[in-house]
Amino acid sequence: MWEYTDKVRDHFFNPRNVGEIEDADGVGEVGSLACGDALKLTFKLDKEGRIADAKFKTFGCASAIATSSVLTELIKGKMLDEAMHVTNKDIADYLGGLPEQKMHCSVMGQEALEAAIENYRGDSAKKHELEGKVVCTCFGVTEKEIERVVLENNLKTVKEVTNYCKAGGGCGGCVPEIQKIIDKLQPEKHEESAEGGSIPRKPEKLTNIQKIQLIQQTINKHIRPALRADGGNIELIDVMGDKVIVAFRGMCAQCRLAEFTMRDVVEAKLKEFVSDDIFVEEMKDPQQTDAREG
Repeated sequence: MWEYTDKVRDHFFNPRNVGEIEDADGVGEVGSLACGDALKLTFKLDKEGRIADAKFKTFGCASAIATSSVLTELIKGKMLDEAMHVTNKDIADYLGGLPEQKMHCSVMGQEALEAAIENYRGDSAKKHELEGKVVCTCFGVTEKEIERVVLENNLKTVKEVTNYCKAGGGCGGCVPEIQKIIDKLQPEKHEESAEGGSIPRKPEKLTNIQKIQLIQQTINKHIRPALRADGGNIELIDVMGDKVIVAFRGMCAQCRLAEFTMRDVVEAKLKEFVSDDIFVEEMKDPQQTDAREG
């Protein structure tokens, strides 16, 4: 369960400025319903060029609602050049902090603001376009977006990048490329693993009990946090030799990408930290299988 501050709870249960300005001067849309988070920000300027009113519509969790609410409060009364200096850190700090796994909500707010100002200055009604090569195809995150969150928030691990922009939180196929970006921008961290700390060596020989314990530790530390960030979870069902049987829970149980997650995230991490011989099978609930195919 997430640890939310009183301010986060306040802005979640009593969000400010919900809605949409019909004759808005600036409109910014970021995120995607398919990815679980989307935000539309609109603002109206007064005669002096200050933001007289700002409203939002968002699809997402408590953090997404709270950060969007705070964003509108922070930018009201500001000139556009002043508003451009509002960062995701300002949003999170105003709320007294956010769970690390929810920092991407504050980044989404900053991006929506920039998109709205860009829309006003460019006199364009089109949706904010991605810049640069797409690295994470699951969430549509580009190389430039990853570089930005790494530099602005001094991120040093793939897990942190996932927390701030979701990149790497889907199938996991982009994790090596994210690590390369981090290594390029944070050269002093070349010798560290994606989760931080020294790269661990896999044990050469394990008893059955030791193997089960290491598998459970790997799931708890390296797999479950990424799944929980998007409303999912995983349960270790059984270990039979090198075969690991798991069950997906929450959003993962109904996700069409579950097979990719099992292979490219779960199995990949277990091979990395436990044994190259491990392979993973999913214990499927017939009702969940129908939901994915429906």
